[in-house]
Amino acid sequence: MDISRRSRSSRQSRRSRHSRLLTFRTGGTLLVAAGLLISGCSSGSSAAGAQLVALPRSTPPELAPYYAQKLSWHDCGVPGFQCASMKVPLDYKKPGGGDIKLAVARKRATGEEGTADGKGAGRQADAGAAKGGGRLGSLLVNPGGPGGSAIGYLQSYAALGYPAEVRARYDMVAVDPRGVARSEPVTCLDGAKMDAYTQTDVTPDDRRETAELGASYKKFAAGCQKNSATVLPHVSTVEAARDMDVLRAALGDDKLSYVGASYGTFLGATYAGLYPERVGRLVLDGAMDPALPARRMNRDQTAGFETAFQSFAKDCVARGAECPLGSGSPEDAGKRLKAFFRGLDAKPLATGDTSHRKLGEALATTGVIAAMYDEGAWAQLRAALTSAIKQKEGAGLLALSDSYYERDGDGTYGNLMFANAAVNCLDLPPAFTSPEGVRKALPDFEKASPVFGEGLAWSSLNCAYWPVKATGEPHRIEAEGAAPIVVVGTTRDPATPYRWAKSLASQLSSGRLLTYDGDGHTAYGRGSECIDSTINAYLLEGTAPEDGKRCS
Repeated sequence: MDISRRSRSSRQSRRSRHSRLLTFRTGGTLLVAAGLLISGCSSGSSAAGAQLVALPRSTPPELAPYYAQKLSWHDCGVPGFQCASMKVPLDYKKPGGGDIKLAVARKRATGEEGTADGKGAGRQADAGAAKGGGRLGSLLVNPGGPGGSAIGYLQSYAALGYPAEVRARYDMVAVDPRGVARSEPVTCLDGAKMDAYTQTDVTPDDRRETAELGASYKKFAAGCQKNSATVLPHVSTVEAARDMDVLRAALGDDKLSYVGASYGTFLGATYAGLYPERVGRLVLDGAMDPALPARRMNRDQTAGFETAFQSFAKDCVARGAECPLGSGSPEDAGKRLKAFFRGLDAKPLATGDTSHRKLGEALATTGVIAAMYDEGAWAQLRAALTSAIKQKEGAGLLALSDSYYERDGDGTYGNLMFANAAVNCLDLPPAFTSPEGVRKALPDFEKASPVFGEGLAWSSLNCAYWPVKATGEPHRIEAEGAAPIVVVGTTRDPATPYRWAKSLASQLSSGRLLTYDGDGHTAYGRGSECIDSTINAYLLEGTAPEDGKRCS
C-alpha cells in the first residue's frame, strides 16, 4: 500500500498507485492497509434499526469560532499547491476542552485563478447551474483508509490525474483527517517493532502461536495508548465528518462537493447523514455499507478478495508456462498458492533485505493481496511469485508488502497502520472478543476464501485488545433531503464488494447507483470512458446519472 509522496511519470503507475491507496479497513497484522477488514459488531446480527441522525441546521454558539475562522494559505513547498492549518475541537461534546490542528492543502482552479488569500473563492453552484466554464467552488477529495493521507493523494494523484475540465473549475482541496499523516498523527510503534508486528504469524497452529498473536496485538495497542493517549478517543469517522463541515465553511462554500473512494465513501456518506441540507455534489466510489456488522462485513471482504484472486488466477493459468502457479483451473492455482504460503510458514525465504527480514507467510500474503487492487499490478505479482516459487527469492513479494504497509527503505513506517486501527476500533466494537470466537468463525471465512480466509479471520481480532472503548455502531444512512448522491460500485471489486454499493445507494434517500462491470478497486479514473464521462457530467453540470446506470 503506497500513499506515495513520490511522483511517477507513467499514467499506468499513477493509476496502479491510485487504486491501491483507497481502502484500509483493518488494523490487523496480516493486512493492515488497503481495504481489508472493518472492525465491527461482535455478534452476527444486523443493526438495521439504527440510523445516523442529522445534526441541527444551526451552528451551536460554542462552535461558532471554529466556523468563523479564516484559513491563512501559504506555499507548501510543492509547486502549485497552497497549505493551511485549521482548528477543530478535540471533543465536539466539550468544545472548550482543547483543539486539534488539521492540515489542509489545495490547488487553485486552473480555469479561473482566485486571490492568494482565498477571498472570492465563490459558492458551490446548485445542481443544474453553471453550465459554462465558471468556477464551481471547492472539491474535497479523500482516498480512503482510514489512514490514507488526503494531502498526499491530492499532491501525487488527484491534482494531476483528475480530468482537466474538473481541475479547471474546482479548487482541488484535501484535509488529512484527525489522527492521520499531518493532522495530529496517531503513533504506536517504532520501525523495528513494526517489522516484528508485520511478521507475526496470523495463521496460528497451536496455543503457543495463538498466544503470540494476541501478545502482538496487545503490544501494538499499548504503544498507541502510550504515544497517542490524548487523540486516541477522538478519531472517529463522525468526528472527521464534522471537521469536514468546518472546512466547508472556512472555504466559503455553502455546500460541500466531494469525491471519496473506498473508506472515503463511508466518510462522505456520514457527512451527508449529518448535514443533508449541505450536500452539494457527492461521489462515493467503491462504496462501503455502514449498516453491516463486522463479521458479515469481514466475510464479504474475504469473499471479495477471493473473487479478485480468481480473476488473476484465470488470467495467469491462461498464460501457460508464464504462470508461476502452473496450469489447470483457477481453483488449482489457489491450492498451489495456499501450499506455497504454508511452506513459508515452516521455511521463510531470503530477501536480501538490509534488516535481515525473511519472507514468511504473513508478508507474502500481504504482498499478494496488495496486487489484487488493480489488474495493472498482475504482471508485477506474476514476476514476484515466479521469483519466490521458482528461484526461492522473496524480494519481489516483500517489496509489494512494504509498499502496502507504507514502509520506507530505511525501515521507517508511515502513520497509515496506526491511524487505520485507531479509527476502526473506535468506529465499531471488535469483530471478535477472543481467539475462541475466531476459531468458531474459521469455517465460514475459509468457505468465503480458501486462499485468504484463515488469515483474514485472525487479522480481525486486533480490536479486542484496544485501549479505548468503541463509540460507534453499525447504522443506516438515509440523508433525507440531500441533493442527488452518486454511489459507484465495481462488480468484481476486491475490497468493497459490489453488494455494498447497492446497499448504500438504496439506503440514501437520494442515492443514484452507478455500476462499473469490471475488475479492480473503485472505478473513477481507471479507464472507463463511460464512468468518467458520467461522473464528470455530474461534477461539472450537476447532472446525476439515472439510478442503475451500468458501464464497462
